[in-house]
Amino acid sequence: MTAEILRDATPADREPIERLVEAAYGGYVELIGRRPAPMDADYAALIAAGLVTVAERDGTVAGVLVLEPMPGHLLVENVAVDPAAQSTGLGRRLMAHAEAEARALGLPELRLYTNELMTANVAWYPRLGYRETERRAESGFSRVFFAKRLDA
Repeated sequence: MTAEILRDATPADREPIERLVEAAYGGYVELIGRRPAPMDADYAALIAAGLVTVAERDGTVAGVLVLEPMPGHLLVENVAVDPAAQSTGLGRRLMAHAEAEARALGLPELRLYTNELMTANVAWYPRLGYRETERRAESGFSRVFFAKRLDA
């Protein structure tokens, strides 16, 4: 049986998070023509700001979630699962945690975005109840934006 916990990231998690993000997004570099934004995020600063949650399986960081409270919503800045742990429900658990965090903060909505070429993500978010709100170029990326209203 796999032991899994979600917890706040600590400075000691920075390197495992960076390795996980490289593995999770590395396959998209050629497709997009550049490194996806999460690959170049400053995880030390994000961890220090208290914005990062890790999913730990049997003592190893297997997933990462970056949440940023914004006026009126919680932004899911990044959700990534180690390729070895994909298709195990871990991504869904991380997204459920994001919903719980939004509720705890009294925020009625979650928002996120993904690259339009990451078609698996574009298809996955609606299955979690997100609706596409727009598509636009931002920071040199072609992005698809999603939102999910939470029930009171």
